[in-house]
Amino acid sequence: MTTLPKFRFSPLCAVACAAVLAVALAGVPAQSLAQQPEAASTADAASTATDRWTPALSMGYSQVSGVAISEDGAHVAYVVRKPIMEGEKSEYLSHVWLASSDGTRSRQFTRGAKSSSSPSFSPDGQWLAFTSSRSDKNQIWVIALAGGEARQLTDAKSGVGAYRWSPDGSAVAFVMRDPPTEEEEKAEKEKRDVILVDQNFKYGHLYTVPFDPAATEPAEAVRVTEGDFHVTGFDWSPDGTRLVFAHQADPRINTGRLSGDISLVDAGGGEAQPLVAGTGVESSPRWSPDGSLIAYVSTGEQPEPIGLGDVYVVDPATGGSQRLADTPNRSAFILGWSTDSEDVFLNEAMRTTRHVIALPADGGEWRHVTQGDGVVGGVALAAEAGRLALTWETTDEPAEVHVSPLSDFTPTRISSVNQDAPRPPMGRTELLSWTAPDGTPVDGLLTYPVGWEAGTRAPLILNVHGGPAGVFSQSFTGSPSIYMIQYFAQEGFAVLRPNPRGSTGYGKEFRYANFMDWGYGDLSDLLAGVDHVVDMGVAHPDSLLLMGWSYGGYMTSFAVTQTDRFKAASMGAGLPNLISMVSTTDIGDYLTGHMGGEYFDDYETYEKHSAVYHIRNVTTPTQVIHGAQDLRVPFTQGQEFYTSLARLGVETEMIVYPRTPHGPREPKFLMDVSERIMTWFEKHLRKEPPKADG
Repeated sequence: MTTLPKFRFSPLCAVACAAVLAVALAGVPAQSLAQQPEAASTADAASTATDRWTPALSMGYSQVSGVAISEDGAHVAYVVRKPIMEGEKSEYLSHVWLASSDGTRSRQFTRGAKSSSSPSFSPDGQWLAFTSSRSDKNQIWVIALAGGEARQLTDAKSGVGAYRWSPDGSAVAFVMRDPPTEEEEKAEKEKRDVILVDQNFKYGHLYTVPFDPAATEPAEAVRVTEGDFHVTGFDWSPDGTRLVFAHQADPRINTGRLSGDISLVDAGGGEAQPLVAGTGVESSPRWSPDGSLIAYVSTGEQPEPIGLGDVYVVDPATGGSQRLADTPNRSAFILGWSTDSEDVFLNEAMRTTRHVIALPADGGEWRHVTQGDGVVGGVALAAEAGRLALTWETTDEPAEVHVSPLSDFTPTRISSVNQDAPRPPMGRTELLSWTAPDGTPVDGLLTYPVGWEAGTRAPLILNVHGGPAGVFSQSFTGSPSIYMIQYFAQEGFAVLRPNPRGSTGYGKEFRYANFMDWGYGDLSDLLAGVDHVVDMGVAHPDSLLLMGWSYGGYMTSFAVTQTDRFKAASMGAGLPNLISMVSTTDIGDYLTGHMGGEYFDDYETYEKHSAVYHIRNVTTPTQVIHGAQDLRVPFTQGQEFYTSLARLGVETEMIVYPRTPHGPREPKFLMDVSERIMTWFEKHLRKEPPKADG
């Protein structure tokens, strides 16, 4: 057990953007992955030396998430995910761990070849539910904390999505997608399963299933909601008689940016009653313990595709609603309520950190619950017991689970998931601030080369985040990720990760500051950061490199059309042609929201901000990396840029990861990316870092 000092609060904080979805896309380039230059072997991570940072070493750090805490605050459950990369396997295995909240005991609670996740304690604290596909489809399972075998609670034909215990523990509500009909199943078997685009949606609906502690078989579920709408979130009333739920017009991810209402329904089923409906997008309802209010997130009077999430409360009896005070980023995630129903607890990005805050339901100003230079991850509340459990990480320390009183943030670490992971000397990370030419203030994180000495200049990698409403936060730099930061630092590179205009964590105005300005104001923010690190005497101006994924890939493609300062660049899942992008992506309204309208009404704006319309300016050797099954940024975007560069005679290569959507999901592929980039960069840069001038 380790007790940490109270974290020092820094007003500079933020969080990474949300994970993205992708679906299959046919077609692969003529040049396959097997024809690319061979990167370092990824077959046996365990054999890697432990005295240097490598992608294989970073993969040895397990990921911690899915935190839950019992209502009495006595027990904490969390999920540990590890990569499995032996032989033909390249996958992740997750299991639930159980710990006492005082840190005296922590043990693995689920086992087996199938993953388990999403733990949740029964209200009496005697049972732990979790989800697992150990019976083919993802189902809810329960196991007694006192011991014994897990048993299956649900037998949902399409599998279970989100779920929640009833207040008295007698039932569990869950979301299930509509299963295929008998005719659809027959058509699939007979190879007649034609896809009708944007038709025949499979909606998510609410179901309840009774929980009998003495039962041994799955119980029969009762369908609660019916209709042509898709449930996105829900909560029980405190007395367990009703459910409040958020829903959108259909299941498409783009639709969630345009529609969303909140309704009520009896727990036994029946006709749903609208509660909050209008022109904005409402989501994430949470009922107060006294039953008098429901908190929810809304975009306000209209959809806000660029991103906005203010907190409101509504009286379920009258339907009267009130917007609460602005939160720091105006993009809140509701965690729950205080036991006296006076505060709503939220998790929100705050510049380069992420924290829990309390927002008074009477309209008062928010206040900090957690503080410090780092990132709060998964959070679980035991409001009645006055405790919260969370993951906490810093640039130098990996995420672990902590428990703290709600009233006085004094976290105690109760997990040691990565205590045995090798920890070679790290390149230190520093928070920087600078000003763009137009006066815009910008933050960024600079990671120095391992063993860097003052007075020497290093090659600098400019790493651009996705989004654009993503953010680089003060998370552990040794973690496995698309860009293995400590690996680059180990090889003598400094890495600058800026948060240019458009980033989240800095409030609505900053998030909207690149509206109809992609590639210009944001690029000036990035290049000003590079100049700042050069002026610090850290970066050599003749040894600059560039890489980024998604929107970071967009910025990479656009930057090489505007400057020849970079010796080499790597575009990951980039979107160089906004016209073909908006007409093929699954989030088209996100792009039109930034561009101010449809491309067919304003070709000039889309062309102005598209790299392919400036392609003749490119001289920088540029690598292209893309997933073959990416529909967030369709695979053809990478193919367009690669083919255009090749036809221009600009040195390029394209690396395609099969079975991969908008980012690598297989650990061997994840481990491969940084090695491919390193090979490309070293090919175009002097091997020895240049010394400081003079």
